[in-house]
Amino acid sequence: MCNIMRKVIFITGIDTGVGKSYATGFIAKKYAAKGYNVITQKFIQTGNKNFSEDIAIHRKIMGIELLPEDIDGTTCPIILSYPASPHLAAQLDNVSIDLNKIQNATNILQQKFNLILIEGAGGIMTPITENYTTINYIKDRQLPVFVVTTPRLGSINHTLLTLEICRYEKIEVVGMVYNNFNIEDNVIGNDTKQFLKNRLKKYFPNSQFLELEFIRLQ
Repeated sequence: MCNIMRKVIFITGIDTGVGKSYATGFIAKKYAAKGYNVITQKFIQTGNKNFSEDIAIHRKIMGIELLPEDIDGTTCPIILSYPASPHLAAQLDNVSIDLNKIQNATNILQQKFNLILIEGAGGIMTPITENYTTINYIKDRQLPVFVVTTPRLGSINHTLLTLEICRYEKIEVVGMVYNNFNIEDNVIGNDTKQFLKNRLKKYFPNSQFLELEFIRLQ
């Protein structure tokens, strides 16, 4: 794993449904094995009530029980009921998304943990409000990112667009997680993996390429 100079890394995906929650737990487990005091945080959870199912996935993959910070909501300060992008889910719940609430929760976690992995909602351009997207949040806080991608047809396009906007916005890409959970065509999957691996090395030579195999949760 890379040498972490910052305490917060944002986990973003090329799209929704690419396995960010599994990847976040997977990365956290790897860092924990290296001796990091690591915790995960869910940026904004949609499609849930009262508790984040993604945080539960993180803990199961990490092999630990729910933490006090999970129970009191610090690891997921905003939960919206409708399974949609945050801006729409907030409208439907008739609430406003308070970005300071997210940041304050992260600050609290930093007092106890030396590495926080923040799982995003959807892709890097997912709208949080009508005028503010996930990439704005990442850029405003100068957060490095892990990009989660898949072997499915279309992933090359989506992944390159994500990497290009990171280059344009001068966002550090510390790594990519290639999630093998949805291989439908081995020819496409193998080519996609090698293509993205080469492109990552070309534009972000200090980043790491991780492969995530299928994880069955008990």
